[in-house]
Amino acid sequence: MSARTSSGPAVPRHGWAQALVTVLGALAAMGAVAALGLWAAGATDLPGDAFPQVVAATVVTAVGGTVKLSGDAGGLGGTEGGLAVIPLSVTLTGALVIGWGFLRPPRHRAVAGAPELGGWAARIAALWLLALLGLALAARHTFEISLGDGPLGDLGDLGDLFGFRPVVGFAADVPLTVLIGLVWLAGVLLVSLMVSRGAPLPGGLLGFQASVRPAALAMVRLLLASVVIALVVALFVAATRGHPVETFAVMLLGLPNVAWLALTVGLGATWDGRVEGPFGLPMPQVLDEVLRTPDVSELNLGTLVEHDGGRWWWLLVADAVLLLTVAFVMAALSPPGVRIWQYAVRMGVALALTVLTICLMVRISARIGLSVLGIGDLGEGLSGEVLLKPRLWSALGLALLWGLAAGFTGASVAHATRRRRGGTGN
Repeated sequence: MSARTSSGPAVPRHGWAQALVTVLGALAAMGAVAALGLWAAGATDLPGDAFPQVVAATVVTAVGGTVKLSGDAGGLGGTEGGLAVIPLSVTLTGALVIGWGFLRPPRHRAVAGAPELGGWAARIAALWLLALLGLALAARHTFEISLGDGPLGDLGDLGDLFGFRPVVGFAADVPLTVLIGLVWLAGVLLVSLMVSRGAPLPGGLLGFQASVRPAALAMVRLLLASVVIALVVALFVAATRGHPVETFAVMLLGLPNVAWLALTVGLGATWDGRVEGPFGLPMPQVLDEVLRTPDVSELNLGTLVEHDGGRWWWLLVADAVLLLTVAFVMAALSPPGVRIWQYAVRMGVALALTVLTICLMVRISARIGLSVLGIGDLGEGLSGEVLLKPRLWSALGLALLWGLAAGFTGASVAHATRRRRGGTGN
């Protein structure tokens, strides 16, 4: 629908129907990616028909929501656990769908009023709030743990006598999920406005278009390009090295996790991590092998090269090529008159903020344990820990230096190209 005024052309009214299509489209896409990934990972075999609840929990964590683990083992035992991991394939899918739906109605306009954009965003946010509530309430389930045939299985008679029936479960933290999910939505809408060259801005923000949009667009292109490269590598691995189902599970749940972790490692960043017990990283096997040590281990270019040969130096080369390319494109698409040092500063700041976001989203913390009579971790395959966290300040410092160097080099090449074209035109 549209309303026509006497002073100008028709101004579209972005109504509730369009907002509903945007929100439902995002939920359907995220749910489909999560369900396919979990199916490939074998989650359909979970007891108690828990697959729909696990899919809901996966979507909740994809938008930054919190899923708490809980358990009970009767009077003799106890269970403990925690989980903090974001399936970024699901996250990226939802962000792309919502961003597209948000920008589509006003895409043919040069300027949009703040009330109009604010009202359109508010409609999407209101429906997104209801969707978050539904997801958070659905994301809960309880499983009974089988004691198996080991030493704990021998406690069956005592279990029957004392009520030792270990169970674990998960449930979304509803208030926190709603709060963080709304913040996630606000971030997606803001980034969509920042990076889209065709999206209208309120008149008061047009001054930021020349300075902010090229750098923001360069970073989004960098992130998407790294995901595309990781996708090509993953498809090659699935076709040539076997285990295609497991590879597709990683692709559908954590491909950006792998791609963006590799991006920071190629910049020289170091991550601390540990893998213990039956659980592993939802990532290539080599990373699991590097981190499966008694103590916390380092994950960086040096440890990867030491463990698996010199081919990992290609991460450094790939990062350099990607950064120089996006820096050149950023400078080429920017209006004339911007100094080279300004490009370098903008690129450095933008890359540091991007790496900060990656460090916050890619980190992993997961632990589950079973204890009897106060003696911990008797689960015989039921206890374990996965940890992955960045050395943040060194990663940000390296990103700033890389951004400054790439921005300066790319802008210099873009300026030289522009001068040559100008000379031939005269």
